[in-house]
Amino acid sequence: MVNSGSSRQEFLQSVVVTAEQMRQIEGRVFAAGMPVAALMEKVAGLITRRIVDLYPWREGLRVGVLVGPGHNGGDALVVARELQLRGYQVKRFQPFAHAKELTSAHAQYCDRLGIPVVGGDALADCDVLVDGLFGFGLERSLTGDLAVTIDQINQWSIPVVSIDLPSGVHTDTGAVLGTALRATQTLCLGLWKQGLLQDGALAWVGQAELIDFDLPVADIQAILGVNPACRRITAATAIAHLPLRRSPTAHKYTQGHLLLIAGSRQYSGAVILAALGARASGVGMVTIAAPESLKPILTSQLPEALVVGCPETASGAIAQLPEALDFTRYGAIACGPGLSLEPDSLLRAVLASSVPLVLDADGLGMLAAHHWVDLLAERAAPTVLTPHPGEFQRLFPDLTDCECRILAVQHAAARTGAIVLLKGARVAIADGATTWINPESTPALARGGSGDVLTGLLGGLVAQAWKAAPGAGLLDTVQAGAGWHAQAGILAAQERTELGVDALTLTDYLLPSLRRWQRPV
Repeated sequence: MVNSGSSRQEFLQSVVVTAEQMRQIEGRVFAAGMPVAALMEKVAGLITRRIVDLYPWREGLRVGVLVGPGHNGGDALVVARELQLRGYQVKRFQPFAHAKELTSAHAQYCDRLGIPVVGGDALADCDVLVDGLFGFGLERSLTGDLAVTIDQINQWSIPVVSIDLPSGVHTDTGAVLGTALRATQTLCLGLWKQGLLQDGALAWVGQAELIDFDLPVADIQAILGVNPACRRITAATAIAHLPLRRSPTAHKYTQGHLLLIAGSRQYSGAVILAALGARASGVGMVTIAAPESLKPILTSQLPEALVVGCPETASGAIAQLPEALDFTRYGAIACGPGLSLEPDSLLRAVLASSVPLVLDADGLGMLAAHHWVDLLAERAAPTVLTPHPGEFQRLFPDLTDCECRILAVQHAAARTGAIVLLKGARVAIADGATTWINPESTPALARGGSGDVLTGLLGGLVAQAWKAAPGAGLLDTVQAGAGWHAQAGILAAQERTELGVDALTLTDYLLPSLRRWQRPV
């Protein structure tokens, strides 16, 4: 129940909408009697206030306002009026001969105030530009003289504040429609638009923030439901599903037991990184199944872990798992980092198990190579797949042409019955019914081994969740782990720069980042 200011803000920050859903929500508001003109004044007032915060008035500060033909252009004209009245030097670029009635009325009043209309070239001396050309719902590509002007603006070193979305970015897919304005800040209106959370849009969005103009929660939930199908990971949504509180009588057998199957002679570091990720999760016990030759180094690096040495192939990969290894003893299995592609019989055995499985790296490679993806739907317990884009392409070649990566991961989850976590700048996680998107990350995580850390962290969290509630869904646990992993990368990058976050260093930041992320309770 959303019944307080803080819970309302948490709800709004987590909701993600498509263009059609936003139309329906606004349609309910207007049908209930909210005048369009009144809402435009309110929204534009909030935008103006934020622009003034970002670019405080000083003598001679020049603002160029780009005006479109729709209500996004109307918002921009109200902003132009308000900034002019506050003493800013404002000029307008209005490339369209016709506009909606309300937008035309605001243009007329801007004429009365003496706010000049100029060509695109005349914007070059501005200190900041306000992009109000197109809001949500744009479908056609930007071409002709307008596209030339946009490309020209993108060459200037002038900050651009985009209203709702950068003009030219598709609301749902984040694709650039011919060309788009490259924003410094994007002030997303009311609810987060799906396109802003797509990897392809990030180069155009700049710093994005939500402008809350008091859409009634009842109208949002009437269209999206109480638990919207597409949501952003936030600190609140993640922390709620992390095992941060324990019973005073807890012991290691009540906190989950993870079996990590990983490593080979060639990739000995991968199993260590995954195990360190699992250690940070707080899981009660970790058993590591790895080639026999790795046992000494694993024991020295992780003295608390139970290490099971496995027979090896000539190249140093696991030849087979020991017969005494009983999968039913474990709350979850994490499999794949550094395995190599040799032990395919091992993968068959793991797929046949009846415990939750986190599958990554070479585990995904074997799954794709042997075309065993369809076996996932037959598993008796949940499966979590964590592919990077290349692995996703090999697993689901027919989905790689999908323009929307969020839609692609939803299709993959529905097909396999698995939870699919598609890595990228904006991680997308789906189980076929609900999708979570991580809105915060850092390119510092673009380092070998970062994914191994995530595998261990997720495995440990899944083992704990399954122990606490056997048979329950694990999507919330996975989204929480993905958010936590990203926060560790962000904190490490802030302290060490983006060049200084190797995978081993990342493991050192998992617990400090959690302390910083966790709200006081």
